Amino acid sequence: MTAGASRMLLEQIQHAATSAGLDAVGVTNTAPFTQARRAIDERKAAGLHAGMWFTYGRPERSTTPANILTGARSIVVCARNYEPPNPHTPEGPASAAGGSGTVAAYVASDAYGALRAGLERICEVLQRSGFEAVTVCDDNRLVDRAAAARAGLGWLGRNTMLLSRELGSWTVLGSVVTTAELPAPDQAQSDGCGTCRRCQTACPTGALDTAGVLDANRCLAWLVQAPGVFPPEHRIALGDRLYGCDDCQTVCPFNDTAVTPARGQPVDLGLRSNGAARGNSVDVAELLRMTDDDLMAAFGHWYIPRRRPEYLRRNALVVLGNVGDPDSPAVEEILRRSLSSASDVVAAHAVWAARRLGRDELVAEAQSAGLGNHDPDGLVAAELAIPVPRRQTAG
Repeated sequence: MTAGASRMLLEQIQHAATSAGLDAVGVTNTAPFTQARRAIDERKAAGLHAGMWFTYGRPERSTTPANILTGARSIVVCARNYEPPNPHTPEGPASAAGGSGTVAAYVASDAYGALRAGLERICEVLQRSGFEAVTVCDDNRLVDRAAAARAGLGWLGRNTMLLSRELGSWTVLGSVVTTAELPAPDQAQSDGCGTCRRCQTACPTGALDTAGVLDANRCLAWLVQAPGVFPPEHRIALGDRLYGCDDCQTVCPFNDTAVTPARGQPVDLGLRSNGAARGNSVDVAELLRMTDDDLMAAFGHWYIPRRRPEYLRRNALVVLGNVGDPDSPAVEEILRRSLSSASDVVAAHAVWAARRLGRDELVAEAQSAGLGNHDPDGLVAAELAIPVPRRQTAG
């Protein structure tokens, strides 16, 4: 393909991306991401991955884009903005007795669905021109932030997110790997973070103590998605975060001036029909009352470890302990039900939530009724053995 034909094809790609609502397009080659591979290996060896599979699972594959498609010559990398988080409103679920659980902004709208649709449009343009093309979106096969940085869409900030002077960091990323050889920029954007440490200071658990390095063992956004017990030392810091954590983005100065296009109505969070969800919030009590089938129908589009609803209940119980009304009959009923759950994960976190709310008598009653009789991994016993600081409430 001649240089002129290559430039013309890139223009067609850019037009298709813009028409599909994508906000940035860049191109890079398919050379291995050696720096990203080295960083992944070092952090994995240091134990900073905390069992996270994404990116860390098979770095030899995710940092070698030529493995995705035989004869691949270029990667078209795209970004799509999503709406920043909305503050709680007084009439919203925050006023409910069980409290309101906040949800990360990227799952409050179908940003990835719209991104995938745009990437497919780009694939069609390339395929009509006789080239092979494969979409890679929210996929372990490619280190998307490294690809976006090399394609000139931004730089990797101190919070490890891709930052752009124009778009900030409220973006989802995806790529098209193709056999077409497309013109690519000579160099990536320069680091714009400078001496700013806002994200590091704002991180509630110190997961960003080393600039540009994430300790997943302390990252709340990962811990709400990880299987097993939610670490006791980070439960109070979780606050009202039911799913995800946006703190390192909300404080970033580039997000203060970023242009975020209006995207219409947010996706239904699952309980909106009952008036229990508003913006980026979910009524925790309503969630904990749902059957497993209803819970998965409402929230199954989120990543829930092993597709087991007990892990979302686990998060909700920690939030309940942090923000629920200890004197509410509804909260008491939820705690009683959770303490008698057949799931040791749910029962264990209900112990913590009850004690956090100063309802130790509910735990004692549950013990008399057989709490911990079904405890194959000793989760309930471990919870009963650790002290829980009672939450101080107004009045």
